[in-house]
Amino acid sequence: MSAGEQALDAHLASGLTTLCRCWLVRRRDGKTLGFTDHDRDLSFEGVVFAADSGLVASALQQSTGLSVDNSEAIGALSNAAISEVDIRAGRFDGAEVQIWLVNWVEPDMRKLQFRGTLGELQQVDGAFRAELRGLAEMLNQPQGRIYQRDCTALLGDRSCKLALSAAEFTAEAPILSQSDNRVFAFAPLEAYDRTWFERGRLEVVTGEAAGLQALIKNDRWYDNRREIEVWEALGQSVQPGDIVRLEAGCDKRMSTCRFKFNNVKNFQGFPFIPGDDWLVSYPTRGGQNDGGSLSS
Repeated sequence: MSAGEQALDAHLASGLTTLCRCWLVRRRDGKTLGFTDHDRDLSFEGVVFAADSGLVASALQQSTGLSVDNSEAIGALSNAAISEVDIRAGRFDGAEVQIWLVNWVEPDMRKLQFRGTLGELQQVDGAFRAELRGLAEMLNQPQGRIYQRDCTALLGDRSCKLALSAAEFTAEAPILSQSDNRVFAFAPLEAYDRTWFERGRLEVVTGEAAGLQALIKNDRWYDNRREIEVWEALGQSVQPGDIVRLEAGCDKRMSTCRFKFNNVKNFQGFPFIPGDDWLVSYPTRGGQNDGGSLSS
């Protein structure tokens, strides 16, 4: 237990307390926001926790063991802090959350009560409601590998080991036009084959939507332009001239890993799994019965 936590415990035991809660929200794009339910701003750990932010919390449920801690945050939408545009754009999805119990007279007396991420966010009549998910929530994710023909790795991840930053796999180009924040037109980008970016990722680099990402559904190539369509429309509008980064896509097949990425040594699938016909096969007098490979 730190000195600050010990001092806070002594303060709680005194019976006369000056307490508040402070919230730190760190988005995945690196932006950090601080809030407090006190009537004055507080500052510690290099973060200013703004008062009058309209952010409150329901009862925080915590437990021992591996059960999931949970709570929710309720607040008013504010252009200066949490805006409707940013929520719709998904900028707060999966953001890290820390909650402290603080002695507002001496902020060094504080205790970290909760650490986790933001889950589902809902908007109702100019306000928002955010689900808080504890660290144990990560244990609800499927673990381990799947025995299947196709690769189970994500392109460029620790298992794949492909350097997506290489020029042959990534392109940056200005948008010529867009439709519904879903279909984007570019110059032909002739250095990249047709459908090169299908199943890849689009990331906005400049403009108001900078930092937003989407998965690519289609990569169409016409005579004088290239059109990229994403699965879900971006939550914030992009404008002609905004720079976008396009990453190559992978269909998880071994042949693609070999010929498109030259990365077959890191292929994470099992391409020689016998098919369904083999499961119902039976011994015969003819044919190959030497115990050799069935895939040849």
